[in-house]
Amino acid sequence: MHFTKKTVSEKRSDFSKKLKSKKLLRFPGAYNPLCAKLIAEIGFDGVYVSGGVMSNDLGLPDIGWTTLDQVSHRSSQIARVTDLPTIVDIDTGFKSCKETIETFEEFGITGVHIEDQIERKRCGHLDNKELISKERMIKKIKECVSARKDKNFKIIARSDANSVEGIDSMIDRCKAYVDAGAEVIFPEALKDEKEFELVRKSLDCYLLANMTEFGKSKLLNYKQLQDLGYNIVIYPVSTQRLAMKNVEDGLRAIFADGHQNNIIDKMQTRKRLYDLVEYEKYNSLDEKIYNFNTDGHE
Repeated sequence: MHFTKKTVSEKRSDFSKKLKSKKLLRFPGAYNPLCAKLIAEIGFDGVYVSGGVMSNDLGLPDIGWTTLDQVSHRSSQIARVTDLPTIVDIDTGFKSCKETIETFEEFGITGVHIEDQIERKRCGHLDNKELISKERMIKKIKECVSARKDKNFKIIARSDANSVEGIDSMIDRCKAYVDAGAEVIFPEALKDEKEFELVRKSLDCYLLANMTEFGKSKLLNYKQLQDLGYNIVIYPVSTQRLAMKNVEDGLRAIFADGHQNNIIDKMQTRKRLYDLVEYEKYNSLDEKIYNFNTDGHE
């Protein structure tokens, strides 16, 4: 039970309308549903589910080992807790683009992006990536487009060609991907403002910028990306990195000190957690059973 107001169809329709504006839409990554609720509460435009984060959460590197079942079920859990649209990274489309699109559409996702790497892909900001042919990627995009039922379910094409074949080849690929039916292009691992600007001038479609830390791209701010004409920006791994750094520091402190008294101020309080999960709203379901009062909890 989640106290959301919008249907899946409304989320997708709203996202389509917002894309037509000139506003840059911000999609931080959510590594779990609680994180998605926080993203919504703060006021962001949408939620992003990273394939790399999904792999890392399972203790695996981002090399294409996650399955459709794993990613789709976790994405569904994340998407259903807010009224925000959710975009999911489907890597190279798993075993069947048709089945993948049908699954994510049924599970309430707003859009997905598929990339032009080989099946045993790697993080987009690592070297030595291998690509499939432009023709093979075009076929995949067409399979995705034909498989969707809701016209507002977005098919996003990601190209990793910049660091493999060069930016001109990447732009050529992206033009073909748009012709194949992709409504949004995700040019991965652009280096700086000049490359972001060149892509914008070369492509007549919606564009997604990836502002991941410690990668090949210069981290541009909101105004820079909006002035450059980008439509969506994702911060794919930021929340997981923030969480894991603080968890590691806290665990080391507990191990060294023998207690957690020195790091209590680094923790989310019980009261804040209860507010975020909307504890008291559940009283409305059946007041004889649910009669929570969270006042007085720190």
